[in-house]
Amino acid sequence: MASNEPKGPGRKGAVSKRTQFQNPKTKLWSKRDTKTGKIIDTKTSGGKFKGVRKEK
Repeated sequence: MASNEPKGPGRKGAVSKRTQFQNPKTKLWSKRDTKTGKIIDTKTSGGKFKGVRKEK
């Protein structure tokens, strides 16, 4: 019986160079690039992004 190779280390801690915030107009969570300040993605389903730090 064949088996899969051992998995790699995966993500440890927060994703670097990205933050998330709750958009006051849409009430949805948005992901922002910290270098450029542009919004990368908006989460349409409920909840926050996993592993992305929150803005203060």
